Amino acid sequence: MAAPTKGPRLGGGPAHERLMLANLAASLITHKSIKTTETKAKRMRPVVERLITFAKRGDLHARRRVLATIGDKTVVHELFTEVAPLVALREGGYTRITKLGFRKGDNASMVQIELVLEPVTPKPKSAKKTAKAGASASVVADEVVVEEPVADEAAAAPAADETTEAPAAEDAK
Repeated sequence: MAAPTKGPRLGGGPAHERLMLANLAASLITHKSIKTTETKAKRMRPVVERLITFAKRGDLHARRRVLATIGDKTVVHELFTEVAPLVALREGGYTRITKLGFRKGDNASMVQIELVLEPVTPKPKSAKKTAKAGASASVVADEVVVEEPVADEAAAAPAADETTEAPAAEDAK
């Protein structure tokens, strides 16, 4: 019976691919940026994203899950203590792949994959969203104006009673 195959295995069997991706992930965590082929980078990205998500959890079980993939305790410690706090507010997209061109020897497409460690900045609102927000703000402002006279009427009610009493006092004279 033929051995089952499911897609390319990056020059080896499944065990070789798993070890190679773990080594690439460890190098990426250590150096924060590595240069590799496009195929390896695309295959490594989900592995690294999953490891960083575990590191963000920070508990013992997550640390052991990462240690099952990356055997080096110093790399795992660096991931949990240095990388995870920097990406704590980021909801994914921890890596960036930038194309570099082609390798001279075999014309393989080369890329640089790096960890995105910059702080997250909120996206600027589009013109349509700001217009809707401005319209809803004016509606809220109108509602506030409507509510203020109600409060003034309660305060003005005793004054109205005084004015009604004053003409009654004049009629009594």
